[in-house]
Amino acid sequence: MKDTPANTAPALTFTPTRAAGLERLEAFLPRAGRAYADGRNHDLPGHPHVSSMSPWLAHRAITEAEMAGRILDRFGPATAEKMLSEIVWRAYFKGWLERRPSTWTDYKRGLKGARDRLATSSGLRRAWEEACGGTTGIAPFDDWAAELVNTGYLHNHARMWFASIWMHTLRLPWELGADFFLRHLLDGDAASNTLSWRWVAGLHTKGRPYPARASNIAKFTGDRYDARDLGHRLTPSGEIEALDGPPHPDPQAVPDDVPLPSGRIGLLLHEDDLHPDYLLARGLEPAGTAAFIAPAGRSPLTIASHVTHFTTALAQNAVSRADAQGPVTTDGEEIAAWAKDFDHIVTPYAPTGWLRDALDDLPLQTHRPLRDWDAAAWPQATAGFFKVKKKIPDILDTIPSDCGH
Repeated sequence: MKDTPANTAPALTFTPTRAAGLERLEAFLPRAGRAYADGRNHDLPGHPHVSSMSPWLAHRAITEAEMAGRILDRFGPATAEKMLSEIVWRAYFKGWLERRPSTWTDYKRGLKGARDRLATSSGLRRAWEEACGGTTGIAPFDDWAAELVNTGYLHNHARMWFASIWMHTLRLPWELGADFFLRHLLDGDAASNTLSWRWVAGLHTKGRPYPARASNIAKFTGDRYDARDLGHRLTPSGEIEALDGPPHPDPQAVPDDVPLPSGRIGLLLHEDDLHPDYLLARGLEPAGTAAFIAPAGRSPLTIASHVTHFTTALAQNAVSRADAQGPVTTDGEEIAAWAKDFDHIVTPYAPTGWLRDALDDLPLQTHRPLRDWDAAAWPQATAGFFKVKKKIPDILDTIPSDCGH
């Protein structure tokens, strides 16, 4: 079934400013309680049941603490439990990957191997091109591919269905699918993207893949698609097969927080954290502010122009609010030249991912204080989400008073 006038809605737009993110958050707040819990799994045109805040949250132009604080201004923790859990889930994935950085390295290695196979297998390359181009003949999958390419966004439920069909129906390497997402998602995040694909594959929760069932897709898309057989590879018991992979590495220690240095300080924002509220609250008075971005680090392939534009403009918007404005750049040498005017450079802690890789390659030393939100959540990210969920009250206690709550 295709959209009819009764179930169409304008595509979401994402304006790359903090003000636009705050406006989106205010519009969502009345629906952040029971309405979100009841409707969050429904992938409907215009995405009326979810916050669509992820492009701002991924870059921390709006922080998780801010969003949670504003929700708690309106609802009690029990009423907003589902929404608060989703916000904290971001911290769980970031902490899990931060404590197992070899999983990110393994993903990049696996992507290189899959891309090498594209060069030698014409059948694989054709199937990959059809999947990326939305020409597989599987109607919901093709529509989601087009939505992702055109808007830079997908509903979370659609992302899981898409990943399941990519791996379990089309039999494509999961790393190529994760790369496709990172090249197009405005909210592309190394931890959430990598671990979500591994979760659907049955690699994160070992042996438990996520099935994209046709009846489920029909139910939660307002019957836009009929309940066809998606062609999953099934086990003898009628379940889809989990992908095979090595055991999880043991978790490393949580990174230590560091004190602010004294002297003339340059504040270096970056695309993973564009709102230095916690640093200013600790007494930082920067003599200059710049931003370092590295959107090309998401993939060895071409990054969608809307991703580069959104990242660049959001970083420029963040620096524009500073008193002494420095460059917003992808050029490490330009950042190093700017940094010479200061005694020390302070930058928000960057978790494992492509931006961290690029930041580590900069020809300068930086001080990287840790957010209280992350310091409260990451020690619990040793296995599944349940341990983190039990600590949600403690994580919420780190919300600054000026964030609401």
